[in-house]
Amino acid sequence: MATEVKTPDLGDGIDSGDVLEILVNVGDSINKGDGIIELETDKATVTVPSDASGVVTKILVEEGDTATIGTALIELEAKDSAAPAPQMEQPTEPSQTAAAPPAETPTPATPTPATPPPATPPPAAAAPVRATPDPAPAATVAETPSTESPETTSGGSVVAAGPAIRRFAREVGVDLGIVSGSGQDGRITRDDVLAVVRGKSANHGQAAQANGEPPAGETDGYGPVTYQKMSRMRKTIAEQMHKSWTTVPRVTNFDDADITDLEEFRQSSKADYAAQGIKLTTMPFLIKSIAMALKMHPEINASVDMEKGQICLKNYVNIGIAVDTDRGLVVPSLRNADKMSIPDVARALGKIAESSRTGDFSVEDLRGSTFTISNLGAIGGTYSTPIINVPEAAILLVGRSRKLPVVVGDEIVPRLMMPMSLSYDHRLIDGAAAARFLNEIIAYLNAPSRILLAP
Repeated sequence: MATEVKTPDLGDGIDSGDVLEILVNVGDSINKGDGIIELETDKATVTVPSDASGVVTKILVEEGDTATIGTALIELEAKDSAAPAPQMEQPTEPSQTAAAPPAETPTPATPTPATPPPATPPPAAAAPVRATPDPAPAATVAETPSTESPETTSGGSVVAAGPAIRRFAREVGVDLGIVSGSGQDGRITRDDVLAVVRGKSANHGQAAQANGEPPAGETDGYGPVTYQKMSRMRKTIAEQMHKSWTTVPRVTNFDDADITDLEEFRQSSKADYAAQGIKLTTMPFLIKSIAMALKMHPEINASVDMEKGQICLKNYVNIGIAVDTDRGLVVPSLRNADKMSIPDVARALGKIAESSRTGDFSVEDLRGSTFTISNLGAIGGTYSTPIINVPEAAILLVGRSRKLPVVVGDEIVPRLMMPMSLSYDHRLIDGAAAARFLNEIIAYLNAPSRILLAP
């Protein structure tokens, strides 16, 4: 009897997802809990596990489809009842002998279920690939090349690329089977994919020019253009930004924090932290400073509900960290940042950076923030007017620190200054309250010993 595996509940407020990748093939033997489909929801990629064991007999969706909760994804037959299936996949063999092959067919039918060890790894290369994108897929694909389409080329050779790179390659139309990896152990990087894209564009342009032909593709009447389908994630970002822009009257305060002493302390402590496996940047100090300032200014750590006429003051501090990824901006939440030490924050930031880069995070990881930080300085730039991540009440953007002439006493001296842009919801926060909050953060950064002594 066929069993349908359907899209499960994806979490509060999420009723559908786009099919990014199908992780199984017809004929695969899978176990309960194995990953079968990769879905892209609002801001996260979710691997859907099978809720039953069996042999895949039908795949009911295609890449690009939108699967709502309850949508049938695949059909399974119990492994015993599906045992004859391998005979169906080998119709070319019966022509050799009329009696012997049918007699021997049950023998392969036994090894086929008897190869559950290879059948179990596919999920290890599909579902857990997000957490361990390097060794697991390569080893599994080498053992069962015929069942691992997500990690192999059409010829069966191993494609060493993580989920984020595979998604990026799909978006730009590059077959990873033709890409040479320049990363560690031959892994394909984003630059490798971009090199192929540039090479294709250059070759196409040269060929068209040689033939005296205009560039292929569409035109907007003034020149050639390329249209791309907006990803689900980009749509979500656009909708969220539009909601913020149209519902929140915001004001932005600009200021600078003198981090000269903080930078001296960081440089002198970097080696000690590195010995513990911790990369010490300025961000942990900034996050800790903001967390402590939020505890002192609860009106900033709040949200407003105009329909109910209520202000919700949050008695916890979760800092959203805006991270730029190949798929767009994601904002993982650093929970209870006010209760963490500088080493704790540094370790957590490392995990956030890694999970954002590999796509190994869930929708729940992006929820619950009470305040957001955007680090423009990592890319370059000084000031900006960041858009508030509603329903939060404020967001702080920090730019690239630079040395400026500053009057200290009666002298002009060079000081390392960090530019800051604080946008806040003027329905909830007055200008004076925002200025006091920003001054509190600056005061902590000016005196790093206060940060270290904080509880």
